Amino acid sequence: MAGVYWYGGTWFEEEPKILGPMDHAFWLGSVIFDGGRSFGGVAPDLDRHCARAVRSATNMLMKPTLTAEQIEELCREGIRRMGPEAELYIRPMFFVRKGLGAARPDPDSTDFVLAIYDSPLPPYKGFSACLAPQRRPAPDQAPTDAKAAALYPNGSRAALFAQQKGFENAVVCDPIGNVAEFASANLMLAKDGRVITPVANGTFLAGITRDRVITLLREAGVVVEERAVKPEELLQADEIFSTGNYGKVLPCTNYEGRDMQPGPLAQKARTLYFDWAAQHWRVLPKVG
Repeated sequence: MAGVYWYGGTWFEEEPKILGPMDHAFWLGSVIFDGGRSFGGVAPDLDRHCARAVRSATNMLMKPTLTAEQIEELCREGIRRMGPEAELYIRPMFFVRKGLGAARPDPDSTDFVLAIYDSPLPPYKGFSACLAPQRRPAPDQAPTDAKAAALYPNGSRAALFAQQKGFENAVVCDPIGNVAEFASANLMLAKDGRVITPVANGTFLAGITRDRVITLLREAGVVVEERAVKPEELLQADEIFSTGNYGKVLPCTNYEGRDMQPGPLAQKARTLYFDWAAQHWRVLPKVG
């Protein structure tokens, strides 16, 4: 895939080879990343994604080597290099090279790399999902206050469970059995004209896109409840949809075998989001 990569003060058009088998990140997983998006010359909430990358690094016992503002400027430069109409994934990453003893990362060895690459937005079509047995960890069990790479393998296991049952995505619960999110995105449901989403309780990453969609819906007069959600509520929902950086807002059209057509609140959330992005987050001038 086409992309540009920044490492050590230099831009590359091919992935820089920067890790070896003795590096702490390679060996013990001391890696954080964030995921922004650019499409049609806009990069929604880019500043918040860069700030979260720095915050995640600090929470993972690293010493960030760039500020959020420096990362954002690099991201904007990378977007310009990729062209005005490219649909991109933007991935700033901090990682640690050395350890203190066997396991603790040495914060003074924190390093940074930025990857910006072609990643078309998925079409607005439905996906199927089922409930998986895997659960999100509690804050005292894993670094849930960071967008840590180490958190993602369990989501992959949940996604594989769903695929083996014939579904495309999985719903995972928190440690006490309430719904947390999809394996790869945050979850919202609609019931009787209201939007309901699991309250952020520290067991899952309450995403930037999730927060933006909640704000936009409320400003548009839609009631949005953040509260504990029982798994059985999904079986009675009028709509279920995901919010996340990769696809922004996508409808779940089959949950546990129940046919669900894309609904008006999911469509409203998506329209509000893309209209807002076009108005507020232009990085490049419009073409033509």
